[in-house]
Amino acid sequence: MVALPMGGARAEVAVRLTDLLPADFADGHFLGRAISPEGPVVISIRNGALFDLTGKVSSVSGAVARRAFDSGRELGPVADGLPDGWALASPIDLQCIKASGVTFALSAIERVIEERARGDAGQSAAIRTQLEATIGAGIRSVVPGSAEAEQLKTALIDQGMWSQYLEVAIGPDAEIFSKSPVLSSVGYDAPIGVRSDSSWNNPEPEVVLVCDPHGDVVGATLGNDVNLRDFEGRSALLLSKAKDNTASCAIGPFIRLFDDGFTIEDVRKADVELTIEGPEGYLLEGRNEMAQISRDPLDLVQQCLSEHHYPDGFVLFCGTLFAPTQDRDVPGAGFTHKIGDRVTIRSERIGTLANTVTTSRDAPAWSMGIAGFMRNLATRGLAERI
Repeated sequence: MVALPMGGARAEVAVRLTDLLPADFADGHFLGRAISPEGPVVISIRNGALFDLTGKVSSVSGAVARRAFDSGRELGPVADGLPDGWALASPIDLQCIKASGVTFALSAIERVIEERARGDAGQSAAIRTQLEATIGAGIRSVVPGSAEAEQLKTALIDQGMWSQYLEVAIGPDAEIFSKSPVLSSVGYDAPIGVRSDSSWNNPEPEVVLVCDPHGDVVGATLGNDVNLRDFEGRSALLLSKAKDNTASCAIGPFIRLFDDGFTIEDVRKADVELTIEGPEGYLLEGRNEMAQISRDPLDLVQQCLSEHHYPDGFVLFCGTLFAPTQDRDVPGAGFTHKIGDRVTIRSERIGTLANTVTTSRDAPAWSMGIAGFMRNLATRGLAERI
């Protein structure tokens, strides 16, 4: 069974863990979280079996920092699923949730479209045609931060085509922002939220890197960096309102840990497939090809680290190639979510993350923050193992 993590209403559905994991899961090593009747538990998968690590390490961030992946109590074969009464949750807890944006040429063009349309989806088609013709080839052909990129910037300024989004697309500094508060992300099958007052929004299927306190990448998972295009399009200063809302950050299903059979090279060449199934029969399919990213994932990690410190580690959304432009209702207005959309994100070596769209207003309240998490562990005698 899986259900909404962190308390609140639970909408349980029968699901097999083997349906969420990659086909080669028996050869891989995975780390995750569940909510038991007593509270959060840390779980791992290795050699096709499920383990409870909580008696040894009571947080995923601690397991990552100490590389405490191999101890624990065996629960049984993965095919048997979670114990009765347990629900799968987002596989991260105390890590900071960071994200990088405008890391693909297509996403750069779409951000400039939002800026020029001032958040009005009805103007997007005409602006898209113009921008693709004038800047598309240029930003695809240069290395961010290079001399060639600086020359392109000068030319675009002279043409009146420059944008703050192109600065982070081809300039030396990547866009890095805080996506969501600690412990606020939702996992597989939890509702994902868009603001009730947004009329132009979309999912963003991404690979999410999982890093220890030193910035070393230990594995990868999937994420949905839900985005409000109308809000950010009105002003880039509304980025936080566009990105950080209740249930607007989905991560899961598990962290696939790096080993001899799964490395950063698999991340670099990963394809992330997205399917949106609307309640009215609408279907949209897309693909995020990590091979087209303009900045190497490890460079993004270093830019996230910068002069910062993350004592509990951090996770980093790598950005997306995918920006849905297929019309849904109004010709020329492109795509926006409807309540009830089923969003499925899948990558062959990482797994499957699926969620159903609701409004952030109506999504189950986020009820266990850092204080609640610590109180729960303390009552269970687990606080010192965090």
